[in-house]
This record gives sequence, structure tokens and C-alpha cells, in this order.
Amino acid sequence: MKTEANDPAVEPVPDPAREQGRRRLRWWRLFTLTGAFLLIAVNPFLNYYFHWNFVQGWYQSLGIGKLWFVSPLEGLESLLIAKAPYGPSIVGTVIPVAIALLLGRVFCSWLCPISFLLELVDRVRGRLARSSSLVNKLVVAKKVLWFTLIAELLISLVLGTPLFVFLSPPGLVGREIMMAVFFHKLAIEGVLIVAILLLELLTRRFFCRTFCPLGGLLAFLGRNRKLRVQLTPENCSTCGKCARHCPMVLDPAKGESDSAYCWNCGDCVDVCRHEALRFRWQ
Repeated sequence: MKTEANDPAVEPVPDPAREQGRRRLRWWRLFTLTGAFLLIAVNPFLNYYFHWNFVQGWYQSLGIGKLWFVSPLEGLESLLIAKAPYGPSIVGTVIPVAIALLLGRVFCSWLCPISFLLELVDRVRGRLARSSSLVNKLVVAKKVLWFTLIAELLISLVLGTPLFVFLSPPGLVGREIMMAVFFHKLAIEGVLIVAILLLELLTRRFFCRTFCPLGGLLAFLGRNRKLRVQLTPENCSTCGKCARHCPMVLDPAKGESDSAYCWNCGDCVDVCRHEALRFRWQ
């Protein structure tokens, strides 16, 4: 006998209470992204107008009091180019690296200011198109992400300068805000942010899943992460809804959420009607 749980042709009657509960991860993620964005958006005003310097920098090198966080890619670039360890840089990468090892690429999906801006584009486009998902029109091999990381490191070595320090989109957002507040102008590198936002009109997270070297490094570090989206096959109806909503063009119903390319955003967990997908600690 076919049931809703195993027949993809049968759609269960939506339960408003359960639907609201399933959306909780996306709302929590948006809340976290908003807080992380406000941290670097408001801070330059506090620095400039009130000389409040408890928080300094942005998401390349961020200081909160005496605690400093350094982007793992920036730390790696500096180490390779200088050919000598720099203590403060190494110490600053400890917490970000530990988070990536345990939780995977969650900086990208839960904290990155680029992700925050792309979420806003998502919501505006969704309201205009009256659709919660977008068919990705630009899809390349997932392995391109690794070539992007390798190419970025090699180019930095050849040029003798940490390239990502100057062209990091997460860093550019904070830097552009700082430039606007302190110098009343914007840097030309900000065009890269505009290009990424325009790409989002065609396909979801194209830069993030293909050409972000920081994302590549965090994905590499998180390939054996402890927190994963796991599939319970007997609950899966193979409806394909999780795949349609995945911004990384993965198919969780085929176990692809267990790969290094998953950034643990939780969108697939939210939209699954049969609770076949859950976050589990391994």
C-alpha cells in the first residue's frame, strides 16, 4: 500500500504548525547573518564618531576586545608568502579553523556578509517571482571550487602578495563600509560585490559554490566535520524538494549533504515534509 511517506506523487496536507516549525532554521540563520552584518556595518560609525574601538576590523581580521580572529585563508597566504610563521596570525586562525573542523563551512552560510546580501536578493526575487526557489541556470563541476583555491594560492605566491586580502568579497563589504564612513568614497574593488549580487539574479550562490577560495578552504577543512545533514532513507519520498531548494546545487536525497560541498545552511532540513533530513552530531 502506498502512503504519503513513500509515494512521491502524494503530497501530504500541509500542517501550519509543522510548516512554521520547519522554517525555524532559515529564520535563525537570517537572524545570525543580520547580526554578523550589523557588527561590521555599525562598527565604523562607532569608531569614527564615538571613538569606540572595542570592535575593530572586518571578516578578514576582526578584533573583539583583546580577542582577534583571522581568516584561515589570509593566515595561510601570509604563512606561504612570508615563509615564516607569524604568531598572532596563527593564534587568530585557531578558533575559525576549529569551527570549520567541527561544523564545516558554517561561516559561509551563517555569518558571511556576502551571504546576508544574497539572502536579501533571494527574498526580493522570491516575492517578485512568487516562488521560493530558483532553477540554477549556471552550474559547473563542483570540483572547480578546489581549482579556485589552488589557483588563488599559486597566484599569490607568484605575485608575492596575499591576493585574497585585497579581493576577498566578505572583506570587501566591511572595507567598503569603512571607506564610506572614514573617507566618504568607495573603492573600485567594490564592483566585485555588485557582480556577485547580479549573478544571483540568474543562479543561486554561483560565486560561493564555485569561485570563493575561502569557501574552498573551509570546505576542505570541514570535509570530516562532526555536524552533518543526514538522510533517513525510509522517510524519504524522493519528491526532490530538498534539491530544488539547495543553494549549493546538491541533492540531499542522494546523500550529497554528507559531502564537503555542503555548507550546513539547513534549507533542505526546513523544507523536508517527511523529516527525512536532520542535523546530527557524529
